[in-house]
Amino acid sequence: MSYFAGLDWGGARHAVCVVDERGAVALQMEVAHDDAGLGELHKRLARLAPAGDLPVAIERPSGLIVDALIDAGHPVVPIHPNAVKACRPRYRAAGGKSDPGDAFMLADILRTDGYRFRPLTPCSNEIKALRALVRGRDDLVAERVCLANRLRGLLESFWAGAAVIFADVDSQIALAFVQRYPTPESAARLGEKRLAAFLAAHAYCGRRDPSALLDRLRAAPISPCGPAEAEAKGEIVRPGGRPRAHRRRNRQTLRPHRA
Repeated sequence: MSYFAGLDWGGARHAVCVVDERGAVALQMEVAHDDAGLGELHKRLARLAPAGDLPVAIERPSGLIVDALIDAGHPVVPIHPNAVKACRPRYRAAGGKSDPGDAFMLADILRTDGYRFRPLTPCSNEIKALRALVRGRDDLVAERVCLANRLRGLLESFWAGAAVIFADVDSQIALAFVQRYPTPESAARLGEKRLAAFLAAHAYCGRRDPSALLDRLRAAPISPCGPAEAEAKGEIVRPGGRPRAHRRRNRQTLRPHRA
């Protein structure tokens, strides 16, 4: 008798379903995402078939539980969530998500269409380390892009010139500019000579001269927000700013006057 397993990733707990070659459910359970849960999963699967003869379908191709299943000898078959979604009408008309049901779908898709999917190939420790570095770099790049977009959005709400004076809002020179000139008021007396000195001090290597950069700065839309709001937002965008001191000044400003 051949068996096919499906595991629906659930964060703290995972739903598991095993079907036989006829599609009948042979095992249905939940396992915790910890050593005890993984140990129980290995034990229950081993009662049905040797690890090498019991493939496991899962929607994600990496992670602790994937590594544990591969190390135990199970063929692990990643099935893209879009493929699972496309098969959903085959199993239920409503289409509502249910963890045990999704685990069953993964197992049954593996039973009926397993030839369409390739099992993961066990990797050496060196390949695992390289993949971890690549995933980590991708995460950091995504986080940097997210932070840059947030910074640009905030600057555009009160100090649009600082968002466009340099090509990249998250470049070293752009961040240094926001540190030195966090509000439009702080740059009110900024001229070509001062900007040239600032650029030289921060080793600016761009192609635009101070005059062109000032034109770009001054051509940006002017925000209607008042000085207090601009100062507050300036403290937010300013790297290494002094938000505590600013909050203290705000409390003094907003404290009701006593007669």
